[in-house]
Amino acid sequence: MHTLSVDASETLIEGPWRHRFIAANGARFHVAEAGTGPLVLLLHGFPQFWWCWRHQIPALAAAGYRAVALDLRGYGASDKPPRGYDTITLAADVAGVIRALGETGAVIVGHDWGGWLAWSMPALAPRETTAVAALSMAHPLTLRTALARDAGQRRAWRWVLEFQLPMRPEQQLTRGDRAVGLLEQWAAPSPPGSFPDAGTLETYRKAMRVPFVAHSSMEYYRWALRSLPRRDGRRFATALQHPITVPLLQLHGALDAFVLPSTALASHHRVRGPLSYQLIPGAGHFLPEEAPDEVTAALLTWLTRITA
Repeated sequence: MHTLSVDASETLIEGPWRHRFIAANGARFHVAEAGTGPLVLLLHGFPQFWWCWRHQIPALAAAGYRAVALDLRGYGASDKPPRGYDTITLAADVAGVIRALGETGAVIVGHDWGGWLAWSMPALAPRETTAVAALSMAHPLTLRTALARDAGQRRAWRWVLEFQLPMRPEQQLTRGDRAVGLLEQWAAPSPPGSFPDAGTLETYRKAMRVPFVAHSSMEYYRWALRSLPRRDGRRFATALQHPITVPLLQLHGALDAFVLPSTALASHHRVRGPLSYQLIPGAGHFLPEEAPDEVTAALLTWLTRITA
């Protein structure tokens, strides 16, 4: 099986967007950008990179928004430092990118780990966060509660326990097809040729073999669990106790096998501001790619309402 490293330049896929590198929070970040207008910052999840928003970037740009898809720390063509994969640092990354783009604030749209970060931004970077859309992810504290009390959610997250092991998960991601397997497992069952098709799987397979990406991606999961008893974990939990008052859109796949719809729905008690919620039938965990038209339509409807 092919196990050679992949150069990060291969993740700079061409399309109706432009690629830029931005210095923020002591690191260099890659973004794909299109359009002008209010800033909509798109944050990807695991095991992906900025490209998961390829359907939404041109649609948002055409509708009068500045659509910017970010490679998070440790992914794609962004820097991959040995540390900084705690949510507090990641939020500072996002806030720094917003300022480096010349903006004072942005609508934060996040999927999976990007969704975890989006939920966290109103508490950790309130000045830079004007609104939040969270896809395929529950509020972090709600997810923690579900993992403690809901056997179904614990089963859905069994992979995360394996991710705590040293080295082995990285080897499975780079030498095997674990990333591809999770894309297929967490997506809804679909006809051949739909998501994830062979080309998409190969793109994500290559992206995971960019040096250090496999390790960086595991560090997100390791911090989430290992920080629970530590001071940084307690600081994070305390900050997120504050209710969310900015406009919030939550989109979730009815067949999500990683973050259960019931867990996502339980997040609503943490929202005090305007809340919109949509459960997308027939979709699994990878909403921007499994249901691109539905996601784009929901985003544009909501953005029109909150930016009018």
